[in-house]
Amino acid sequence: MPLIKRSDLQGLLERSSPGLDAQVFLFFGERFLCKEAADLLQEKLLADGPGAVHAIDGDREDPSRTLARLTSFSLLPGRQIYRVSDSLIFHSKTVVSEIFAKAVQAFQAGRPGPAGKYLQSMLQAVDMKIEGPTTFTEIPPTEWRKVFDFDKPGDSLDWADKLVSAAGDTSPGIGANFGERFIEALAKGFPAGNILLLTAETVDKRQRLFTSLKKNGIVVDCSVATGSGAAAQTEQKEILREMMQKTLAEFQKKIDPQAVDIFFERVGFHPVAVVVETEKLAHYVGDSPTITSADIEVMVARNREDALYELTDALSKRQTARTLTLVSRLLEQGIHELAILATMRNFLRKQLIYRSLQKRSFPAWRSGMNPRDFQNNYLPALKAEGEWPELLQGHPYALFMSFTKASEYSCSGLKRWLTLLLAAEFRLKGSPLPPRLVLEELFLAMLRGSPKILGGRGHLIY
Repeated sequence: MPLIKRSDLQGLLERSSPGLDAQVFLFFGERFLCKEAADLLQEKLLADGPGAVHAIDGDREDPSRTLARLTSFSLLPGRQIYRVSDSLIFHSKTVVSEIFAKAVQAFQAGRPGPAGKYLQSMLQAVDMKIEGPTTFTEIPPTEWRKVFDFDKPGDSLDWADKLVSAAGDTSPGIGANFGERFIEALAKGFPAGNILLLTAETVDKRQRLFTSLKKNGIVVDCSVATGSGAAAQTEQKEILREMMQKTLAEFQKKIDPQAVDIFFERVGFHPVAVVVETEKLAHYVGDSPTITSADIEVMVARNREDALYELTDALSKRQTARTLTLVSRLLEQGIHELAILATMRNFLRKQLIYRSLQKRSFPAWRSGMNPRDFQNNYLPALKAEGEWPELLQGHPYALFMSFTKASEYSCSGLKRWLTLLLAAEFRLKGSPLPPRLVLEELFLAMLRGSPKILGGRGHLIY
């Protein structure tokens, strides 16, 4: 059966379709949407008779053992659903860079648990273990490119070493010939009543395993367009609106139309957060049938990623009081101090690269350049140079705003800030001082102008 979209799943389940006789189902894309769609299918499969669900954590799964259970007859009555969450069997070198990007994003958002899982998935995709004295940091750039199929990041990887070390060996990995064995078993079919239900955030669609599953099973695409373009934003809002309205219906509540945009602006594209925050609002309003903008102002805080973005915005605008307030708020929300530094390092690194590009004679950057000229002339000329392609992606207007902000700095000033950042990192890792004090001193030094660095562990003098 061909691949279907998540929006088509409900119609498939409502019809008496031979497609439901399939024994393997794959849901891939946005994690929460995959889970919700899989729940819907699971409920349908168990509605007409006895059965059991065998939940399997993909991070700790032995795929060979799961396949052995699927190909064996069960002594239990009814359908036996083997549900693997966050399956790794569709990973390969071609998606490793995406997995690593998600690990970085999770760590910077103050979520070390998910970040560690992404790093483990990255290692399992290339059938590699980090053990003994070896660390991510110690892998030479040439070896990194050979193993992971993308360039080694220039930033410190100490955080990744610590997360992988803390996680330990969480999975036996996937054997080199597992895909072929799975394809063979899928073609033969499993014993009647045995069903495999897989969810995965990232898949390599070029794998023979993926192609075989589309032919012999049902694949549901739960992915969502990314980026800040109009089409992507529209799709994201429609999904969030669907999540909100479904949750409100369960509580028999409504929401003022003018409050919806405020809610989405606060929460961002996080389906899990939309459901949780909507439930929280429904409980908060009590007997009132309608949720208002005032309720949202009281109950819905900006998410962590927004707060981190606000911090870089406050720093770039040299707003001292706002910067220190945001640092305090982030720490109170449980975001690790090293994650705050990582966010600032990425921000300053991008600004330094953009500023250095502006200093080139061609293409020529000029003060007061308008968005149209930037998008039609300057940006295409930059991309044609072939350097820093990963930093020149995204919506042109967002890039224009970043370049405009970078033009306000000097390269030497940005380098000084990066030096201060490194000094603060040393102090956080090797000093008994409270993290809040180290961070406050760092941002005050950055905002004060041109502090100098004294040797050693980054003691500041002015």
